[in-house]
Amino acid sequence: MKSTAHAFKANANRALKDDQLQQALAKAKDGFVLKRAKAFEHYPEFERLREHGKRIKDHTLAHLDHYLERFEEQVKARGGHVHWAETEQEAREIIVGICRKHKARSVTKGKTMAGEEVSLNEAIEEAGIEAVETDLGEYIIQLAKEPPSHIIAPAVHKTRQQISELFDTHHHKGALKAKLREVPELVNEARGVLRSKFLASDVGITGANFLVAETGSMFLVTNEGNGDLTHTLPPVHIAIAGIEKLVPRMEDASALLRLLARSATGQDASCYTTMVTGPKREGDPDGPEEFHIVLLDNGRTRMLGNQFREMLRCIRCGACMNHCPVYSAIGGHAYGWVYPGPMGSVLTPMFVGLDGTKDLPNACTLNGRCQSVCPVKIPLPSLLRDLRQQQFEAGLVGKSTRWGLGIWGFFARRPGLYHWASGLGMRLLGRLGRRRGRFSSLPMAGAWTGSRDFPAPQGKTFHQLWKQRKESGQ
Repeated sequence: MKSTAHAFKANANRALKDDQLQQALAKAKDGFVLKRAKAFEHYPEFERLREHGKRIKDHTLAHLDHYLERFEEQVKARGGHVHWAETEQEAREIIVGICRKHKARSVTKGKTMAGEEVSLNEAIEEAGIEAVETDLGEYIIQLAKEPPSHIIAPAVHKTRQQISELFDTHHHKGALKAKLREVPELVNEARGVLRSKFLASDVGITGANFLVAETGSMFLVTNEGNGDLTHTLPPVHIAIAGIEKLVPRMEDASALLRLLARSATGQDASCYTTMVTGPKREGDPDGPEEFHIVLLDNGRTRMLGNQFREMLRCIRCGACMNHCPVYSAIGGHAYGWVYPGPMGSVLTPMFVGLDGTKDLPNACTLNGRCQSVCPVKIPLPSLLRDLRQQQFEAGLVGKSTRWGLGIWGFFARRPGLYHWASGLGMRLLGRLGRRRGRFSSLPMAGAWTGSRDFPAPQGKTFHQLWKQRKESGQ
């Protein structure tokens, strides 16, 4: 997927003016947040489990080379094939090569963000092979020829009416007299169309939520069961996953599964949690005859060696974006690449480059909600601040920003002068705004006052008020 993150501001402005998008986001917003809050309300061990999940991922990342080799040994011992993809191009070539080797004409796919990351659908279709998404959300956006706007709810930006029109166009060539309106009608129609695709598929491609080093197993989590049909019905199963999906033991995967479902959808457990260990064995009633796992690097080992290593703890639950006021206002497409929201604002510059994504780390109020809900305690605000610092040091910010930060830095390094100057500014603004109590416009604050008033200061700085309260014993 070609990044349009360089056009973030234009994308965001367009999203804010899109009435149908705003309608869809409004409906989705509270659902995720309230369900997660309710799930953790009845789970007092949540904080302890978060810390446990963080330790599992930190330990794995510290010994990643060892566990990757262990995983490869176990997969091969059970008859599977392991492929290493350093880049997205290599991942595409490996997967298309396997499909061609088996003369595949049709491929069914479960939802995989790693697959989105390497533009897998485009590569398969360029090879003359039909690729069919089987997750309902992914199927909808495939019909719409759009990328996902959320990592667990890819069609969250679509209204029911838009989906109904898509189905009419693609399933009935626009000839349906009574369009489908209710959710069960839409789901049943998609199920009927996809059933024939499942049965005709030559290769099934999925992602993997976790990879277990001690057994060579992978976990697949869905709420629709499409992942199970994708990996069991075709004769060949290919899974693609980032190398950070590894955990040492089965009980580690179990602990992270408890965090994943509650953080993502507020469920105690997803409807379908499947463990896959190699291809079909003698006596098995079903399963693929061949099993391939593609381990994707694509910049991850580079992150292991710098301060962004903590981002590799991410288990792709989407909680950070569900609680982000910026994502809630503009949706996922405005971010311009595969991963939206706070986690995407860190990952996209890592994978695509900081030069073409410089607005993403700044699309954040630093309110800290993303960090407080992250199931593996990723310090997202700190990582975004680190990216901002890198931008400044690399000269990627505008002149006005550099001058402003330079002036602020001059005063910040001289606390006495800073307190005097800020006190003078607060007294001046306090007097100017005393009558109305707010400003409708201010120099160098047009982005703020363009949509809301700026409250007039009361005449004292935060430090002065803090000192005053402390002295009065409040």
